[in-house]
Amino acid sequence: MDAFRSFKYKNFKLFFYGQSISLLGTWIQKTAVVWLVYRLTGSALLLGIVSFVSLIPSLLLSPYAGSYIDRHDRFKVMKNTQKLAMLQAGLLAGLIYFQVYNISIIIALSLLQGIINAFDVTCRQSLMVELVDDKADLPNAIALNSTITNLARVAGPAIAGIILSTLGEDFCFISNFFSFVPVLICLYLMKINIHPSAKSQKDIWHELKEGLEYVISEKQIVSLIVLLSASSLFVIPFTTLMPVFAKDLFNGTSGTFSLFESAIGLGSLISAVYLARLKNINKLTQITIVASVLFGAGVLILAVSNHLPLALVGMVISGVGMMAQTSSINTYIQTHAAPAMRARTISYYVMAYLGITPIGSLLIGFLAEYLKPREVVALEGILGMITIAAYVFYQKQAKENSGSNKAILKAA
Repeated sequence: MDAFRSFKYKNFKLFFYGQSISLLGTWIQKTAVVWLVYRLTGSALLLGIVSFVSLIPSLLLSPYAGSYIDRHDRFKVMKNTQKLAMLQAGLLAGLIYFQVYNISIIIALSLLQGIINAFDVTCRQSLMVELVDDKADLPNAIALNSTITNLARVAGPAIAGIILSTLGEDFCFISNFFSFVPVLICLYLMKINIHPSAKSQKDIWHELKEGLEYVISEKQIVSLIVLLSASSLFVIPFTTLMPVFAKDLFNGTSGTFSLFESAIGLGSLISAVYLARLKNINKLTQITIVASVLFGAGVLILAVSNHLPLALVGMVISGVGMMAQTSSINTYIQTHAAPAMRARTISYYVMAYLGITPIGSLLIGFLAEYLKPREVVALEGILGMITIAAYVFYQKQAKENSGSNKAILKAA
């Protein structure tokens, strides 16, 4: 099938199989951590802290991680990050198995996970281009990778719920530990010959600055990163208030909340299937614009809906827009960044996507103390529309300026 054309590459197929199992284990553990922390403390604040410390390293460390990865064999770096992630999962599993319920240690291990992810996500994204021989198949590979991510997001919590109610919390953490075994097996079966750049005489901080200067000089790339940063700060965190919508506004239960989660996962899956079939990478900018409009519209529909079915429709549309926006920007950066700068450029994508989101979540939580939940979500949708309008205006001005400059040069 055309949607699975990247499977003709052995390295991508192995990567896909390994990640499918590992991501499922990751979401099972994420769900179990949330349940465990709330069961032990009954504190929503501690829930927020655990989520915050697991994501904030992506904001602080991603540029450094990009510089580090550009200086080393990224395939070896990825093997090492997976081993470290397995060690972190093993420590957490041992903690829960022996019933050492220490919240401080759980927070510390969540922070460790965030630090590992800052390197691992940047490394995995920059490695994607090495997994397919034909650059035209890169959008398909990225979309398929996003598909398994979203399937794991839907299936992982559901499986975790079954395990929690039957086998217990410790089994969730042990499952995640063992999910790294197939990943490592697949990685060692892969044959990737990466020739890292000659050892640089510059220190890593100079290269970090060099990477920032490169990103700023690439106007299209930096404008997309700014767009994604604004979306991560103002729009993507709308999911923070989904428990409030499910329980308080729609008088539902945990099952209602699961419907909201599944709806956004379904929308993301629809979008991923579309992108997996995409062949023309020249349409990525247009896809980003349409996706951003859909994202904002979906959030607005959710904000104004008084009936659950309409709210779920809004969630599906939001999922379509969010997935298409982030994936199209990711694909554009990977296909247009200079090879020597790829990891450093992708690190700013990771920072904009994963690093800024926890700050947005804190902002949304703060606003929800003073405004009604519907008002906060409506504001997010409006800000999303304003952001994409500003991006389109910038693109139009840049195109006009480029045309004017060419006309001046031609006249000269």
